[in-house]
Amino acid sequence: MAPSPQSEERIGSRLWHITLSVAGREAPLAEVRSALEQLAHDHPFLLTSRYANDHAEIRYWEEAEDLHDAAAVALRLWGEHRSSAKLPPWEIVGLEVIGRETYHQRVAEGYGPPPASPVGVHPF
Repeated sequence: MAPSPQSEERIGSRLWHITLSVAGREAPLAEVRSALEQLAHDHPFLLTSRYANDHAEIRYWEEAEDLHDAAAVALRLWGEHRSSAKLPPWEIVGLEVIGRETYHQRVAEGYGPPPASPVGVHPF
């Protein structure tokens, strides 16, 4: 019996759209921007970041075998780069991980996050 297209799709890595929300005590906007720009440099798959002085949202694509792996990597991102990128000591307050097909379906139906444009680090 030949494997179904769905089971073939689950073999190996897939792309997952990640939205990571962080928040905490206020920090100077210039420092937040600089830290997020460094994070984007350190993590080349970063699409876009939006920020204010007390919260930020990071959106990017992650390659992983399944949702659990993608979520685990996303949950480590902020902490692992806190020192090297000089990120504020904020906590993760939200995480959304959706498959590529779901992302594109949401965008096509008009209720998903718009494509990250322009790419980069921007204020809210």
